[in-house]
Formats: sequence, structure tokens, C-alpha cells
Amino acid sequence: MSIESDLKKDGIEVIEPLDTLKINSLARNISIKLCETFPDLGLNQNELFIKLSRLNMYRAKMPDGLAEANYFYKNESIYFNDHIPEEDIEEFAIHECIHYIQEVKDKHNYLIRMGLCDYTEFKTYGLGLNEAAVQLMSSKINAIPKEYVKYFGISFETISPSYYPLECCLVNQLAYFTGEDVLFESTLNSNDNFKNKLSEIISTKAFMAIQNAIDDILLNEENIIKLNNKISETDDRNKKIDSMVQKIDELKNEITLTFLRTQNLIISSYFDKTFNDITNLEQVENYRKKLYNFKNYLGFAEGYTFFNDYYVKKMNALEAKYNSIENGELELSLKLITKKENKLIALFRAIKKLIFGEKAQKDSDIA
Repeated sequence: MSIESDLKKDGIEVIEPLDTLKINSLARNISIKLCETFPDLGLNQNELFIKLSRLNMYRAKMPDGLAEANYFYKNESIYFNDHIPEEDIEEFAIHECIHYIQEVKDKHNYLIRMGLCDYTEFKTYGLGLNEAAVQLMSSKINAIPKEYVKYFGISFETISPSYYPLECCLVNQLAYFTGEDVLFESTLNSNDNFKNKLSEIISTKAFMAIQNAIDDILLNEENIIKLNNKISETDDRNKKIDSMVQKIDELKNEITLTFLRTQNLIISSYFDKTFNDITNLEQVENYRKKLYNFKNYLGFAEGYTFFNDYYVKKMNALEAKYNSIENGELELSLKLITKKENKLIALFRAIKKLIFGEKAQKDSDIA
């Protein structure tokens, strides 16, 4: 399929290219801002400028409701919606330039990875996760202030009020546990550092479930936009329109439920696992602060009580653990567990020796 056919499929109609002077200006400004905003990522400003200045950039007619700018990896080009004011192009270019920096291609020029997103032969994984991470980086570069917003009945504070807000909210919750540095390093350099660290602290199973849920939210949002565009193209009200309106309502409800379920999984998977690792009073206090401050990252909906209920439950359990540690009961319990484990090992060796003989015992000792 040709580049023109691919663009047409996405509803992109090229109007005119940006001139070289404008492209160089964008490349220079964005390379400077990237290095200044993320000084610990080891970026080289001159190398970034040279790389970004090689991009092709165009003004184009684009479908309503979708991205205002679009990076197309097959010809390394960025397309900007024609209605974007000249002075605002840089704001949208940052997100797409990060995508360009992220991309990893095979020898046949096929995209195999972009940041936190893996492109396999049959399915794409982590698209929503990556878009949110890139948008969080872009918002930081553009110094977007925090704003309280409400989408699909969910209220929360975000530095990305207009683009991927729900996805950004969930990814921001994950970054609260790992730290932003590993998130952004992994996003820009297209590696598994963020995934591995998160899997270690919440489990691989939980990470995969969260990643898939964020993908689902992104997909449902795109489907709503497509349905709204179809409705706007139809002059008269008919049964088909009514069916699309009903489908939009169902998708909105699904987005809300998916967000809240995912948020609950993020909370329980991290704080349940961390609670079990507490062995001293300092960890008790750190846990209390970590759980309490998580409220600042939450999305709230009418009737949502999971976090408050979970918080009360964990504080009661934490008080009991505090008393156990203070009275030395936890340390005694850990010693008893270790003693029982040693007895079991000794018993296992004795049984193995009895059944398999002396040779099995020697093999066991060597192993």
C-alpha cells in the first residue's frame, strides 16, 4: 500500500509542506526543551536537533475529533491539522517528535516498537500506555498547569486536561510507585525498565491487566469519536442514528467502569503486596504516608467508595502490625517461620535419603 493510500485511509489530505526554516526552528526549540525538562535522560541537544530537523512536516486536512497532529513512521513525517494556529504548532509537534525519537524498526523498515508499545504480528500491546506517557512528557515540556477536569463521570486533577486525560491519570498513578524517571526513560528509549520495575512491585499479571485496560479505554474513546463523526455527517434522524447514539452511551459507560476497575487494581495490587513486606516501624510510617497521599492521584465518580473503604481497612491492619512490631511479636513470628522452614528442609532430606538412598542425599547436597 502506498503512503498516499495509507494517509487517505486515516482521513489525512496533505495541503502543503512546512518550509525548511520552520522545521529547523521547531527542531531547535524542541531539542532544547527536551534536554532542559529531562536533564537526567542523557540527551544530547545537538544530536537531537540534527535528528528532528530531518523530519518532513505538512499542513493537512484531518478528521474532526482525532489527534491534531499525527506522526507517520513509514515516511518519517508529521501532519498538522490545518486549523491549528501557526503559534501553536510547536505545542503539538512535541508529542509527535517524541514518537519519532521512540521508534524502533526492523531491517525491512517495519515498526516493531515505539516506547512502551510493542507491535507484534497479530496485536499491538501498550498503545494507550505509551500515548499517555508521551503526553505526560509533552505536558511537562509545555509547562501545562494542573487542572481539575471531569470525563465520563470521573473527576480528577491532571496536567493533560485535553489529551488522553483518563489514560494519563492511570499512568500517573503507576508512576507514583515507580518514580517518573524510570517511566520517562523507558518511554523515550523504548525499553522494558518501567515494565520490569512495575511488574516487580505489583506482579506481572497485574501489569498486563492494567496495560490492556488502558488500551481498551483508548480504543473505546476512538470508537466514540468515529461514531460522532458518522452522526454529524447524517442530515436526518433515523433508526441507524439512534443505534449509534445508544452505542456511544454504552461505550461511555464501559470507559467509566474500566477506569474504576483499573484504578482499584492499581491500588490493591501495590498496597497489598507492600503491606506484606513491612517488618519495622519506619516501613509502617512510610506505608501510611504512601497510601494517604495516593488520594491526590485518584479519579472520583459518584458513589465511588473503594479507596475510602480500602484505606480504613488497611489503617486498622497497619495499627495491628505496628503493635506487633513494637511488642516484638512480628520478629518472633518471623523467627518461628524460619525455624519451621529449616525443620521442613531437614525432614525432606531425611525422607529423600530413606527412599532413594545415600546417592540421592549427596546429589541433593551438591544441588
